[in-house]
Amino acid sequence: MRQKKKKAAYSLSDNLVAYLLLGPWILGFIGMWLIPAVISLYYSFTDFNLLNTPKIIGFTNYTRAFTQDDTFVQALKVTFSYVLVLVPLRLAFALFVAMLLNKKHKFLGLYRTLYYVPSIIGGSIAVSVVWKQIFGNKGVVMTLLSVFGIEQGMSFLGNPKTALSVIILMGVWQFGSSMLIFLSALKQIPHALYESAMVDGAKPHYIFLRITLPMLTPTIFFNLILQIINGFRVFTESYVITDGGPLDSTLSYVLYLYRRAFTFFDMGYSCALAWILVTIIAVFTVILFRTQKNWVYYESEGE
Repeated sequence: MRQKKKKAAYSLSDNLVAYLLLGPWILGFIGMWLIPAVISLYYSFTDFNLLNTPKIIGFTNYTRAFTQDDTFVQALKVTFSYVLVLVPLRLAFALFVAMLLNKKHKFLGLYRTLYYVPSIIGGSIAVSVVWKQIFGNKGVVMTLLSVFGIEQGMSFLGNPKTALSVIILMGVWQFGSSMLIFLSALKQIPHALYESAMVDGAKPHYIFLRITLPMLTPTIFFNLILQIINGFRVFTESYVITDGGPLDSTLSYVLYLYRRAFTFFDMGYSCALAWILVTIIAVFTVILFRTQKNWVYYESEGE
């Protein structure tokens, strides 16, 4: 009986310590995410401009977005184009670099650090400004092209056909976090599998397709979800480098949402736009989770 009481006391004390340690996160989650999210959902069904009293108008903001707002459609197209091009390129490049860094050679730690640096500073205002200068009218790229006799009538950022490509290129450059995750996963693949394949005379491309890639599918799945979410949330690059121009060719969804909220003070409509974005991300996430059983290999399932 005493042992049961001691176990109950230990269990209670352990739970109290756990909740005490979780307390700051729980308070932050409730105060900084849950409550604002509920308020935002309420405002999405209202006519509210920060000055007037919110007036409930039902689903008007949502129907307005899909039936009356051409800029909303343009922002959606730009963001989908950005995500569909950026995510595969970033993941492919991250995997390629991870495989290079998985080999033993001098200064390996230094190389890993240097390749990760862009992901740390890449989303900052300062780097976006530098990127804007590089691809601007008098930037490094235009200067080099003129040196080689390639004259351009306008900069890449001034051309609606190429401006989004510059922003995508900057996004691909920020591959460091995905690269480190891939690198960690590569080190978990049993070396015996590679040894067996080499003994059987398997060629490198066959080893990659039959061993490396299948073993990495859980990591690819994880990175894919993270990068899709981050891709839909792109803001800084579009805002600082081009401010959505030229001709709205780089107008990201979050930048348009920001304009509706803090330029036009159309807070109710911007909240509706935010929840539309949440729904889009949720749909992509659910689709990926539903289809993972068709292409993601978990080693535990084969046992």
